[in-house]
Amino acid sequence: MSCSPRPLDGLRILDTATFIAGPYSAGLLAEFGAEVIKIEQPGDGDPMRRFGTMTACGDTLAWLSEARNKKSVTLDLRAADGAALFRDLVTKSDVVIENFRPGTLERWGLGWDVLQALNPRLVMLRVSGYGQTGPYRDRPGFARIAHAVGGLSYLAGMPGEVPVTPGSTSLGDYISGLYGVVGILLALRHRDQSGQGQYIDVALFESVFRMLDELAPAYAHTGKIRDREGSGTLNACPHGHFQCADGEWLAIACTNDKMFARLCTAMQRPDLASRFARVSDRLRDRQIVDGEMAAWARSQPRASILEQCLRHEVPCGPINSIADIFSDPHFAARQTITTVEQPELGPVSVPATLPRLSATPGRIDHLGPKLGESTDQVLQDLLGLTPEQIAALRQRAVI
Repeated sequence: MSCSPRPLDGLRILDTATFIAGPYSAGLLAEFGAEVIKIEQPGDGDPMRRFGTMTACGDTLAWLSEARNKKSVTLDLRAADGAALFRDLVTKSDVVIENFRPGTLERWGLGWDVLQALNPRLVMLRVSGYGQTGPYRDRPGFARIAHAVGGLSYLAGMPGEVPVTPGSTSLGDYISGLYGVVGILLALRHRDQSGQGQYIDVALFESVFRMLDELAPAYAHTGKIRDREGSGTLNACPHGHFQCADGEWLAIACTNDKMFARLCTAMQRPDLASRFARVSDRLRDRQIVDGEMAAWARSQPRASILEQCLRHEVPCGPINSIADIFSDPHFAARQTITTVEQPELGPVSVPATLPRLSATPGRIDHLGPKLGESTDQVLQDLLGLTPEQIAALRQRAVI
């Protein structure tokens, strides 16, 4: 395993968050050198350990992938002794990440004011469904709810049909995790300049809302409410998903007139190029244009359609299943999927480290840890506890 320096070497993070958004922030930073101490509830640990496909090692594949490079320490923050130990750890750390409902840490004596007084240089990421302020702050929030409240689900689905969650994924959690990383790095930069820490307030619904291109200014300017547009878009044509003769699907994106002209060349349809030369022409008769594209796609297997489009520089791509992705040569060439050894399971395939840095790339040192496997080491090395003190804490279920 390479031991080359990474940009965040020497940074210590206490990750008290659960599930995806906050832990995803911590995991990304861990891949670039940060020491991430994952604080988990004794006995059960992070619910992510039981979310998804269970494995013979006792944890799910989701946990193994998303908790990589972290140390697991069990600590009951609700217990007085557990909270005291956490405060001691805060004095020796740079960042705290949490995603409890607003006010929870304050009830445990671990709110921002307390922690900042202990460590004025502390940076704290606070992730919640609705943020630390506002009338909804106490409501529980998950990615699916954030997709709904933030306006994404209203746009997703076929016209006039049931709104859907795009891909049935936790997209809002991952987006919020990325904003969390940006916030932490900005706050650390400010700390370098001023010596002072600060907290970052990330709300799942706002992370989703920020991704909705011109939705807000368009509504404010025109009063128009964009509805579900299915596999296409009302702003460009043809711009959607089309099924080919072999039953496979592909995506086409003709966002300007030059792209459409190239598509017509690939289709050997100069008549369409002259008849629908401008975006306004195509949008006016979008059913005709989409119908011609759909008929051409149905006339040949996907590989043939893709070859002709790519030869004429038409933006297109296959709609890949995960099986397609695993056999795709481009994914393989870029090692977008990597394998990491897990002692009980052998090689486990996981998404590779992103972003790609040319001089100081991140790396995956290990997959998600066993519950509490670093508890003794952290308490001894950072806080100076003796084995006898640790044993007493364990007997009282503090750790």
